[in-house]
Amino acid sequence: MSDDLLMYRKPRTLLITGCSSGIGEAAAHLMRGRDWRVFATARKVEDVDRLKQQGFEAFRLDYEDPDSIMNAADSVLEACDGKLDALFNNGAYAVPGAIEDMPVAALRTLFEANFIGWHDLTQRIIPSMRLNRNGRIVQCSSVLGLVALKYRGAYTASKFALEAYSDTLRQELWGTGIHVSLIEPGPIDTHFTQNALANFDRWIGPEAMKDSPHRKAYEKRRKRMEKGEPGPFKLPSSAVVKRLIHALEAKRPKPRYYVTIPTTVMGVAKRLLSTKLMDRVSLAAAKSEE
Repeated sequence: MSDDLLMYRKPRTLLITGCSSGIGEAAAHLMRGRDWRVFATARKVEDVDRLKQQGFEAFRLDYEDPDSIMNAADSVLEACDGKLDALFNNGAYAVPGAIEDMPVAALRTLFEANFIGWHDLTQRIIPSMRLNRNGRIVQCSSVLGLVALKYRGAYTASKFALEAYSDTLRQELWGTGIHVSLIEPGPIDTHFTQNALANFDRWIGPEAMKDSPHRKAYEKRRKRMEKGEPGPFKLPSSAVVKRLIHALEAKRPKPRYYVTIPTTVMGVAKRLLSTKLMDRVSLAAAKSEE
């Protein structure tokens, strides 16, 4: 273990959301292996039951269901006597499609899952961290929290909101012993694309797609999403957990952690290029996927 890592009381306590698969599932298992007492949550009851069978203290938490957020937060704080060391907000989805085709209901639902629910949970956890003058809040954002790409507007808007929210929260918690970090993955090998395709069919669908000026682009993108091609830069979920470990255990956690080459490239480009040049880069990146 690096000298830069803190020694907490044992066991250290961590609440992770979205543990049914992907990043959350990997984080739950790997952090438990590092002697963290992990409270794992999932949206579906069957996934919660599976996590319990794997030995986790598991609870149902659906970011779109305020009662489930309240119940999970209360249960976790009671289980650890109000001494929760860390929260890892994780679990979000995309509704692909052009902004002009995006139903208002789709945007409301997505923001509830990707942003409002995160605030609800975080706000319930902060008071106990303040009392203990100690805590880590880690937010799983995205490269799309740094740059915008066409046909990803709904998801990108939610991640831009999360970036601003987390930067503000970090400033407001300065000096309290509570640290706020963002992890910004690029392409990660999860069920994200399959879920995005299902959401496209739910909210856009064949009828709207037929009448849309973006129909040809949708057809190309849909075929690509159906293939589920891994892509040259896609990394396993463990790559995200590696950054999570530093955010949770380092004496001086970073405000941001980039994961994957595309995130690093886009992050640098965002700082160096003008808006017009950045638009060209983003359009080229989107075109390469069609």
